[in-house]
Amino acid sequence: MPTRWIGIDPGLRTTGFGVIDVDGHKLTYVASGTIESGDPAKGLPERLGALYAGVKEVLETYRPESAAIEEVFLNVNPRSTLMLGQARGSVIAALVSEKLPVAEYSALRVKQSIVGTGRATKPQVQEMVKRLLRLNRAPGTDASDALGVAICAAHHAQIPTAITNALAPKRSPKK
Repeated sequence: MPTRWIGIDPGLRTTGFGVIDVDGHKLTYVASGTIESGDPAKGLPERLGALYAGVKEVLETYRPESAAIEEVFLNVNPRSTLMLGQARGSVIAALVSEKLPVAEYSALRVKQSIVGTGRATKPQVQEMVKRLLRLNRAPGTDASDALGVAICAAHHAQIPTAITNALAPKRSPKK
């Protein structure tokens, strides 16, 4: 039975989302896109509300069972970091309001999982997401990053089962 994951790449101006189905090692693309917070001239509360509402709409449309979000990285500008953190908080609130378990991954971990190196460029992430999901063309950068978060989370969710299976005593066949 496949598990549906949503990955989120949070941003105050543009938040990327990606939805995939995972059945064992098989990954299937469902949807991806962006949620815009609106005119930067609007107040911060209105923009955060727009992100919350946009995520809720995506959740109602695609009904994921698990969620993953990229962690905030420290920016040179403390004000930008704080605003990104508020946008991320708004998105997390929308996810937990639907009772979804939320995994968090650093950009470094996502890039390592998708490309094999934490120093991967955005075009490299886009290309690997395209290949892993067997897409005709790569989604935009925010959507690709979000799909990468979902893929990373899905792979990490399989690790405990793989460890348990590897450590389970082997039974000899009955004669």
